[in-house]
Amino acid sequence: MKNVLHICLLITIFSASFIAQPRTSGFKAGQLKNARVKNAYDTKWPTLMAEMKAKKINPYEFDIYMRAFKQDAILEVWLKNKGDAKYQLFKKYDICASSGSLGPKRREGDGQVPEGFYNIDLFNPKSDYHLSLRVNYPNASDVILKEALNAGGAIMVHGNCVTIGCLPMTDNYIKEIYVLCVEARNRSNPIYIDIFPTKFTEENMKMLEETYPKSKVMFWNTLKPAYDYFEEHRFLPKVNIDKKGKYFFSE
Repeated sequence: MKNVLHICLLITIFSASFIAQPRTSGFKAGQLKNARVKNAYDTKWPTLMAEMKAKKINPYEFDIYMRAFKQDAILEVWLKNKGDAKYQLFKKYDICASSGSLGPKRREGDGQVPEGFYNIDLFNPKSDYHLSLRVNYPNASDVILKEALNAGGAIMVHGNCVTIGCLPMTDNYIKEIYVLCVEARNRSNPIYIDIFPTKFTEENMKMLEETYPKSKVMFWNTLKPAYDYFEEHRFLPKVNIDKKGKYFFSE
């Protein structure tokens, strides 16, 4: 299990009406009062439940983990039953577009999608981008390593297939992702989302080392142990951050 902060950059207007305390028992009921969320449930939840049951996942009690790969433009959704030791891959969703280049976000307005270990901390059913989920960037590491007074913020997983510095999906995809996250949050389960430049395969690491500055490669080497751990165990290590902003991990 992890206990770090996360985020993405999006230009949107947040109204006070949807900034509800997400860990209340009536969270789902509150979300369903919005027409977009109700439509997402009506059109997506029955099929999602059937797909989960086919994978022997209990749709009424599951943990969710997401990880995004910028170069591959893929968002993976992993699920597991509450008592299971391992996550299993549920679905892959195409990311419409990615702004910036490979590497972390270090300042407001740089157009970068952040990289690191995050949580979903806010749901916006009235987003200008159909539906959106906020990544809790900047986390503690980002705050320490920022290169400007303001590290930026409002990093979202959202619909409408357009963005600057976020993870945009089609409206069809964000409906599914949003519903799954509402179900998890309604039971007060944390929603982890990790963002990587690419899959840290041997071939890709060689490409990164040959193509990008040493400073970026050093940063990616702090992310790789968590990626490797999940690849081997299908479970999340505990993410820690030292005083210099460097990630380190424990089981």
